[in-house]
Amino acid sequence: MSSAFHKNIVIIGPAHPLRGGLASYDERLAKEFQQQGHTVNIYTFSLQYPGFLFPGTTQFSTEPAPADLDIHVRINSVNPLNWISVGMELKRQQPDLIVVRYWLPFMGPCLGSILRIVKQNKHTRIVCIADNIIPHEKRIGDVAFTKYFVPPIDAFITMSEKVLSDLPLFAKGKPAKFVAHPLYDNFGEKLSLQEARQHLNIPENEKIMLFFGFIRKYKGLDILLDAIKILKASKYPPLGDGGKLLIAGEFYEDRKPYDEQIAKLGIEDRLILRTEFIADSEVKYYLSAADVVIQPYRSATQSGVTPLAYHFEKPMIVTNVGGLPSLVPDDKVGLIAEPTAESIAAKITEFFQKGAAHFLPHLIEEKKKYSWSKMVETIFDVASL
Repeated sequence: MSSAFHKNIVIIGPAHPLRGGLASYDERLAKEFQQQGHTVNIYTFSLQYPGFLFPGTTQFSTEPAPADLDIHVRINSVNPLNWISVGMELKRQQPDLIVVRYWLPFMGPCLGSILRIVKQNKHTRIVCIADNIIPHEKRIGDVAFTKYFVPPIDAFITMSEKVLSDLPLFAKGKPAKFVAHPLYDNFGEKLSLQEARQHLNIPENEKIMLFFGFIRKYKGLDILLDAIKILKASKYPPLGDGGKLLIAGEFYEDRKPYDEQIAKLGIEDRLILRTEFIADSEVKYYLSAADVVIQPYRSATQSGVTPLAYHFEKPMIVTNVGGLPSLVPDDKVGLIAEPTAESIAAKITEFFQKGAAHFLPHLIEEKKKYSWSKMVETIFDVASL
């Protein structure tokens, strides 16, 4: 059946009042379905993580709820009675399609139980958007939880080729396609560098490198800090003449080792620390203020920072891990470094030698590939709707 026909769709995953990239993604996807003429509900979590699994300050947004989305705050991730209730509710509704997010094996028992009940209606097709199948930070139960989650899923979308290659370990024979993470175009338009820096009260005439997002071990901020030390010691621009690294994002692990590293390296004067959660309404200022976005990851499947950088037309320096290099063509939209301080420092030097203008035409052309309409089209395709 063609996706041109009206469908009743449910998205299961984080959404307002929860905050963060997953919530922003699910809300933007819902709007795309609506724009194409479909009816959409989002079922999000009344309790997403127990405290021991959430390292940030709060799971909840201070932003107003989206006015044009139907969001049901219903799912409790640790209450089996709730799973039965939500499963029965969705089973009765008989949506044509459920799109479910899977990013953490902890969610496997909850989501797997809900979807098993839904499938009893013998009508609803279920497509999983898999951010990860094998998580960055492994815990006991990961494999068992994912194996439990997979059976009711009809098809998968992955946002990196790495997850697509991992998928057969758990879902052999099920339809699956890779679609790159669409642009995060729901944070507003690009601002002038001057306006963005004035808003953030940071220098207008210095070279600014941006590390953006939650701070976790696998994201390699410590490697980047070592690279800043190398550049400062070299007396070479961008840091020899006062350039700075803007770190924008909340610590999702103990910040003490980072503070100790910064003090030991003596690079406090080369950093701008905005280590709190960045509200959606502030994202455009940080991306617009940067000359280059740096993702010094130790490991990665894909990153939501990449489509952000594309939307705001900011060149990237990423490490040669996971799916990052395939999304950032080398010497076109950015530069590829090895996950070492020496390599990252060399690529930062190379970037400022070439200048942002070298990358901008390629960025503008490459970003055309990352559309929400393509994501929706592929979802309907793998769901056979």
